[in-house]
Amino acid sequence: MKATTEKEIQTLREGGKMLAEILYAVVKKAVPGASTAFLNTEAERLIRAHGAKPSFLGYTVRGAPAPYPAALCTSVNDEVVHAIPSEKRILKDGDIIGLDLGLWWNGLCVDAAVTVGVGDISAKAQKLIDVARQALQEGIAAVKRGAPTGDVGHAVQTYVEKNGFSVVRDLAGHGVGRAVHEEPIVLNFGKKGTGELLEEGMVIAIEPMVNEGDWHVKADTDGWTIRTADGKLSAHFEHTVLVTREVCKVLT
Repeated sequence: MKATTEKEIQTLREGGKMLAEILYAVVKKAVPGASTAFLNTEAERLIRAHGAKPSFLGYTVRGAPAPYPAALCTSVNDEVVHAIPSEKRILKDGDIIGLDLGLWWNGLCVDAAVTVGVGDISAKAQKLIDVARQALQEGIAAVKRGAPTGDVGHAVQTYVEKNGFSVVRDLAGHGVGRAVHEEPIVLNFGKKGTGELLEEGMVIAIEPMVNEGDWHVKADTDGWTIRTADGKLSAHFEHTVLVTREVCKVLT
């Protein structure tokens, strides 16, 4: 979306702050023995306790057999994004989990994601998480008024590949605000100087998805879960940001 009033910007700021607090409260509960269904229940409970609404619950996309059935996406190990929470999926020591969450606040929505380790994780898994987290920062640093979206993708891809990992190419960041997914598409790879120009007031979700191995992915039969094609680990980070006259403002 393009925020055109101070009221819209304030609503996005409030929703973003709320989302960040809720997401990190859920992170604290991602411990060995917890089910991903429990994490989803906690996320939805906290969203509704704040007077907001989950934006993923009931969301529909072309090709999916049914609307998304949860408030939270809980992607474990080789699951890249959109994994559905389950009572049967119990976190164990050494897992990594991507937690992707969105909410509606006063008619506008925001989106954010983090990946964390469960208990003690391997050095390789920790490096993957650290690189994906920093890749998000590299992408955000490239967001400014008048910059093309390709600058963001180039920054993410360059940092990730320099550190020996790969960027998923079949999924991307996006506009957000009046809908869960809007234009423009913000790829996590590409060439500087290409793509759509970012304008003051644009609200976009920057979300690198970084694979330990090859960048290719595949879809599960549930129609939602996306996982690495080679079965190796993946990490995902996301912020909703506002393009301003001077600098990029992180809302989440």
